[in-house]
Amino acid sequence: MTRGRIVVVGSLNADLVVRTEAFPRAGETVAGGDLRIGAGGKGANQAVAAGRLGGDVAMVGAVGADGNGDLLRSAVAAAGVDVSAVSVREDVPTGTALITVDAHGENTIVVSPGANGTLTPADLPERVFDGAAVIGLCLEVPDATVRAAAERARAAGATVVLNPSPFGPGARELVPVADVLLVNEGEAEALLGLPSGAVASDGASVRDGFAALGIARAVVTRGADGCLIVDGAADPAHVAAIRVDAVDTTGAGDAFMGALLLRLADGASLIEAARFAVGVGGYAAAHAGAQASYPTAGELAGFLAERGV
Repeated sequence: MTRGRIVVVGSLNADLVVRTEAFPRAGETVAGGDLRIGAGGKGANQAVAAGRLGGDVAMVGAVGADGNGDLLRSAVAAAGVDVSAVSVREDVPTGTALITVDAHGENTIVVSPGANGTLTPADLPERVFDGAAVIGLCLEVPDATVRAAAERARAAGATVVLNPSPFGPGARELVPVADVLLVNEGEAEALLGLPSGAVASDGASVRDGFAALGIARAVVTRGADGCLIVDGAADPAHVAAIRVDAVDTTGAGDAFMGALLLRLADGASLIEAARFAVGVGGYAAAHAGAQASYPTAGELAGFLAERGV
């Protein structure tokens, strides 16, 4: 197969992870397990997920000149991703995510942006966009950089896939840069001003709401309930999830995004790409860690075969 080239412009974070039986309430201290330091960041996760599956991927981002920065560059490169456009900052630490995982595999995350917050349009080398089929963007880097990357991607003839996460007040202004939007159920309802449960019950309103924002193609993830696919004026379609016993949902959404980028770069339709992505996201949720939970193509095939998919 001839792979379309993928460029991910986004964050690289050192993940500091502690497992605990239950999340602490305000003012409460709880016991946790050993601290684990791993490679993460939404952008790096998405690039690694696509790279491990055999994609032709380049990463654009920034890290500090410290041990965590070295760890991240090495981890991303080990997945077969080109890291030559990852800048190293001498005066800013590498971004960090503080992650707590409970007994049900759910997580809470606090992110300190570090070097990610210093990524500017000047850090986007023109060469990295040449020949790209798909560009993946998230919001853990400055908005101006996201806009500039989308503009350069379009100039290169690439499809822009935006995951507007972390979702906040500025997300609505950035949504129009996307050719394909990837959001979760709560984000979609907040973005479109729809009541809770609308994604599950009224796909037509979701489609029409996205159209009013200039978005013709979108994927709305719904966790264990799969995802909703909006593709032009057609009736929205539902893709079922792969049933798994969740071990750790950290980075599962990024695994989905990386898989979506991979299949879109290969020329798949949006619904075909989403069907593939739910399998990858399910694999990630069934394994511990963020990047550590992402499969190779062979591991994914075995996982799906065990489940009769």
